[in-house]
Amino acid sequence: MTVGVRFRTPVLRYFRFQGEPPPLEAYVVVRTGRGLELGKVRTPPTKAKEAGEVVRLATKEDLDLAVRLRSRAEEVLFYLRARLKEEGVAAKVLGCDLTLDGRHLLVHYAAQERVDLKRFSRELAGRFDVRVEFLAEGPREEAAYLGTLGACGMESCCSTWLQGFAQVSIKLARDQQLPLNPEKISGPCGRLLCCLAYEHPVYQELLAELPRKNARVCTKEGVCGKVQKLNPLKGTVELYLEEGKTLEVRKEELQ
Repeated sequence: MTVGVRFRTPVLRYFRFQGEPPPLEAYVVVRTGRGLELGKVRTPPTKAKEAGEVVRLATKEDLDLAVRLRSRAEEVLFYLRARLKEEGVAAKVLGCDLTLDGRHLLVHYAAQERVDLKRFSRELAGRFDVRVEFLAEGPREEAAYLGTLGACGMESCCSTWLQGFAQVSIKLARDQQLPLNPEKISGPCGRLLCCLAYEHPVYQELLAELPRKNARVCTKEGVCGKVQKLNPLKGTVELYLEEGKTLEVRKEELQ
């Protein structure tokens, strides 16, 4: 069995454990290809494909060490940002993470175009005595790293509680009768809002009880028209009548 562990972004990685499963929201030390790393348990036991193993529940010493390493990683972060600006490299450093032994540095960055950072890898390795790995992140991961405010006024889901990026399509916005204006249905990352996926199953249930758009239907009183608009939350449809008028009708009133 495995548990899902979150690090910096909502993309969970799964780790097998021995004995009792670690509690939800507990910090654990896990073994990855880079070494020992600290993460937070975000799922109950599952049979997902594993990425490594849970070594132990994090101790106070582990947490204290992580704080010191974070401070050291921030030193690398500021240095690298200054060097990229100095060299005119169009890349944004989002964050730096050190393994618990302090020997492996993972640099998360975002760039509009492909950039070559190998020379900075050698420079950082010599200056900070670490093995350096660069990892390019997409727009959604960038928003999760930097933290933003959503349209609701709350801190973005991806930088707080989200446990994976949902598959979001324009169909979800259509089903929810939202205006297909990119500014209205896109998040700070420039991609479709993750929250479009949250209520979509409810809309699917409500839409299943209504006729399709452009269908010709009649009321129980014999008034017929073409479905012009669906109002799933109200449980009504707007009919376009032959005389050019519109009529809002509850689903219970339809034949």
